[in-house]
Formats: sequence, structure tokens, C-alpha cells
Amino acid sequence: MDYFYGPGRNHLFVPGPVNIPESVLRAMNRNNEDYRSPAIPAMTKTLLEDVKKIFKTTSGTPFIIPTTGTGAWESALTNTLSPGDRTVSFLIGQFSLLWIDQQKRLGFNVDVVESDWGQGANLDILASKLAEDTAHTIKAVCIVHNETATGVTNNLAKVRKILDDYRHPALFLVDGVSSICALDFRMDEWGVDVALTGSQKALSLPTGMGIVCASPKALVASETAKSVRVFFDWKDYLKFYKLGTFWPYTPSIQLLYGLREALDLLFEEGLDNVIARHARLGNATRLAVEAWGLKNCTQKEEWFSDTVTAVLVPPYIDSAEIVRRGWKRYNLSLGLGLNKVAGKVFRIGHLGNLNEPFELVILGYETALECSKTQTLRVIIAAEWSHGLQLLGCLAGVEMILKDVGYPVKLGSGVAAACAYLQNSTPLIASRM
Repeated sequence: MDYFYGPGRNHLFVPGPVNIPESVLRAMNRNNEDYRSPAIPAMTKTLLEDVKKIFKTTSGTPFIIPTTGTGAWESALTNTLSPGDRTVSFLIGQFSLLWIDQQKRLGFNVDVVESDWGQGANLDILASKLAEDTAHTIKAVCIVHNETATGVTNNLAKVRKILDDYRHPALFLVDGVSSICALDFRMDEWGVDVALTGSQKALSLPTGMGIVCASPKALVASETAKSVRVFFDWKDYLKFYKLGTFWPYTPSIQLLYGLREALDLLFEEGLDNVIARHARLGNATRLAVEAWGLKNCTQKEEWFSDTVTAVLVPPYIDSAEIVRRGWKRYNLSLGLGLNKVAGKVFRIGHLGNLNEPFELVILGYETALECSKTQTLRVIIAAEWSHGLQLLGCLAGVEMILKDVGYPVKLGSGVAAACAYLQNSTPLIASRM
């Protein structure tokens, strides 16, 4: 069946894949190139150095792998662990569940710490397990930083402190798929051994690129890890890094150019500013939910996510109908409830590039001489953003949907609450100050 997509843009507010900036789309709109030519390795070298910045590491080694977050999970596990190794992993939602399933299928001895969906990882149980493990049988602690199914963010600094308190040598493996480039993440400071993310989340790229970063300790572990790996083997990448060609397999040329532009946009805005922007959008969304008289699936403020909000609906409403109605009537895409919370929650994603650039502003220009003969003009442009305004459109759409499905929402209540907050918290656009 062919679907008519409706006038205007689809309002994409699922927690990934997310909106892609126009400049990233333009950067990817190019023909294939020979990835063995001098140009691609030269660009790859700069990408590997710049990718380290989004993990906030100087000592980590990054791997840009043509895969999804699931492949990045497998890369993290198989390069550092051997079959039968004991891991501690926290089950708090659908994506932590899937990672645990992968660990079991890869042959690891998974010690599952389960919490109610809507709660964070039970770190008290982690502390007790580490205290009991004097023989250091636990080889890795695996945790999802931001559980997308329930809108729960875990405290990684606390995990590191617990590991340090018990002087436990277990590797610290982190799924940062829906957190890195949006939430505060400090690989070196928190002693994370392997961190990973996917291109389709806060990097605001198409799906198809898994980015893994390994600490020196993780690289040492990879030398003796006995898990079978071929496509995801770090050794192949490291060999090609030494050769200066970087790619053991064929990369996506288009995604590499897109990543270059996506990183440039993040660094232009400033990574700390990006994190602060996500915090504003998360707060605004939660205030709207409160104004509607609905509850957040996340049970405590300390676990609130700034990239996705899972909204609980009354028992007489099927949350899947909210998602269907949004797409069919308002061209608004919201996230479904998954597994244990299917039919009970709908999810508002507020991460990544929420607005396409709405205006191009010429900041200045400069001239450069090429080959002493040809004069070229380089125009420097900056994309200005209006993130809060796009979010308000989503919140208005949700209010109409809630009214459609029989929930007695006061139209404008959530939008007004978000407006009042954003009006007082949104800073001036940097280039217009």
C-alpha cells in the first residue's frame, strides 16, 4: 500500500531515528568514492579524533563500524569477554532486556539485576554482589545509560564509585545509544571501559553506523578474550589504523560525510550547550505531562531522561491508539510502548536535531588563494535553531490526540506550561547577542 505522507513535514518525535539536519542531508548527497583513495583515510583520521570528543575521552580508541547499536553491543562484548565469563547486567526496560538476551546467546554467564520498568538500575544490589565477589569472578558490569523504553537514565558516576569502593577490576561496559551527544557522558572521568552509540540517535544521522570507544584496559582485555568475532574484531581495525588506511571493510562514504557535518554542527553549538538544550527540552516536556494530569513512567526525578519521556495513560485508553491517531490525523510520529508497557505508555522523543535550520545567516567571508592563480570565496554560514518551538508543536499535537481518544485534557495546558518554562530558560541565539 502506498501512503500519502501529507502536506508539510512529518513531525518526528520518536526516540530514534531522529530528524536529520538539512546540512547533513546535503553533505551525504554525493556519489560513491574509492575509500582507498587518499581523501577518505584523511577524513577518517579526523573523524576518529573528533569522535573521541563526544565520549569525552583522550585515552580511548574509537571504532566506527557499519552496523547498528545492536552490532555495537556485540562488538563491545565479544572483544572483551570469553564464553562463560560472568557479567552483571541490569534489566530495566526493553533495550536492556535485548542486550541481556544477546549476552546470554553469546554464551556469557549473565547475573541479571531486575527492577520494575520505570525504575533505574538497583545499584545497592550491585554493591552487594561486588562485595561478595572476593574471587573477582565478575568480569564485566553492563548497563544501559538511558533506557529508551521507559525514559530512565542511570547514574554512571555512582557505578564507577561502587566499583572503586570495592576495588573490583570488572570491566565497565555502557550502552550510550540514546544518551551520548545528548546527556552528560564522561568516559575518562567515570572510568568507562567500553562505550557505544548509534548514528540514528543524538548524532542525528541515518541508521547504519555503530560507534564504539574502548579504554586502554578494554584493549588489553581484547588481546586474551576468546569470544568468536570476525566482522566486529577490533584487531582488524587496529591493524588498518597502523597502516593509515583505517578501513578493513567497505565503509558508507555518504555516512562518513554526514558524520563529518554532524560533528561540526555539534561542536559549533558546543557539546555542553547541546546537553543543556536537551535538559531544557526534557524539563519542558515533563511540565507539559504534569499539566495534562498524566504521570511519567519514570518513578523518581533522579532517573528522569532528557532524551525521551514515557507517558503513562489511564487504563481505559490504549496508548497504541494515541500513536496511531497521531500519525493518521496529525502527521505526528510518537513512540509506542514496548513489551511490559505496551498499551500503557506512549513516548515523546526529544533528542537530536529537533529543528531543521530555519534560517541561514551569513556571519562573514574570507578569501583564499589556490595555486597562486585561482581566487576562491568561502562563505561562512551558521544554522540557527529554534528547538523549543518545534517541541511545542509536538505538545500541541499530543493535546489534540488526547482529546480525540477521550482523555479530558484542557487544550493548551501542556503547551502553556512548557512555554512558560522555555520563555524563561531559553538563551539568546549566540550569533545574535
